[in-house]
Amino acid sequence: MLLRKAYVRIVKTNFMETKQYPFYIKSTVILLGLVLLVHILLGLRDFLVPIGFALIISILLNPLVNRFQSKKINKVLSIILAMLIALVVVASVFYFLSSQIVGLGDNFPLLKQKFGEVLGHLKVWLQNTFGLGIDKQVQLLNQAIDKSKDMLGQTLGTAVGTVGVVLLLPVYIFLLLFYKTLILNFLYEVFAEKNSKQVAEILSQTKTAIQSYMIGLLIEALVVAVLNSTALLILGVKYAILLGVIGAILNMLPYIGGIIAIALPVLMATVTKDGFSTQIGILIAYAIIQFIDNNILVPRIVSSKVQINALCSILVVLLGAALWGVPGMFLSIPVVAILKIVFDRIDYLKPWGRLIGDEVPTRHLGQRFAKRQKKKIIDEEVVGEIKDY
Repeated sequence: MLLRKAYVRIVKTNFMETKQYPFYIKSTVILLGLVLLVHILLGLRDFLVPIGFALIISILLNPLVNRFQSKKINKVLSIILAMLIALVVVASVFYFLSSQIVGLGDNFPLLKQKFGEVLGHLKVWLQNTFGLGIDKQVQLLNQAIDKSKDMLGQTLGTAVGTVGVVLLLPVYIFLLLFYKTLILNFLYEVFAEKNSKQVAEILSQTKTAIQSYMIGLLIEALVVAVLNSTALLILGVKYAILLGVIGAILNMLPYIGGIIAIALPVLMATVTKDGFSTQIGILIAYAIIQFIDNNILVPRIVSSKVQINALCSILVVLLGAALWGVPGMFLSIPVVAILKIVFDRIDYLKPWGRLIGDEVPTRHLGQRFAKRQKKKIIDEEVVGEIKDY
């Protein structure tokens, strides 16, 4: 009886291992899985966004909490102290930005008047250059405003969601730090004991990658803010410090934020100054800053642990914006960095890890496979000739 059960088990195992499904079935299942995943991500946006930010912030605060605990401070008190320090830093940045924005609001009527003058010159230029009448321009502008009402509603909804994130974020951060050991034990227990080494490597590298990426991103933003503000002050652009800091924050969005960061001071110079020399100076200065940022700061400070190629970075940022808006743009790179770490540790997912990585191969595998196939054919011919002989 035992032999029969063992035989049946072996037959079933061999049958399951040898059963292959056609490509169209596999591709259909994968596409349906992706559609279901996207639907879940969209539906759970309000839940996953604060969890994602809380997880990143808790990983950043974890070394500070451990340092407090090493000084014999209670765990709860250590977490509270670390969160208070983070709150003071964030509040200082917001206070600085709000004080600058108040100064901008005092001069808003003058800026509005000059912007109206610039807009009037633009209408005349469009009419003389493209033959587009003033009435037609007004009609197109009204159509654009009507189409943007839905976008405004989405923006207000995002703002309301942001308030919810701000309220829930401290609670999530505290609980994640408090139950850190419980969560880590669960991750070890949920996988087989033989995979514990891989789990430990993934968790360690994930923590290191997120900490290195976020700290590097903050250092990069600080340096870029100083460079932006200095350049704008030299060029005599109004609200140079405010625009420089906003530009540095926008620059944290890969590739897309940099374009918006350049557009804001150019628009301010167009409204407040005559001629185009200042705008040209801004473009030259920001081009130099972007060169320094992309070739010195990012490779040495930010990308040392998060090795993702430029194409993948752009695609995931756009995908994050489509799924979760601006929060998705910020969360996309850390999420992909975690996925790459996981992909590199699992054999059948390693091709995906190489696809999103920044290592560019010098030869494609088709040439290697062709040479192997050619060598195999030659070997078979030689073996056949020897047998015939």
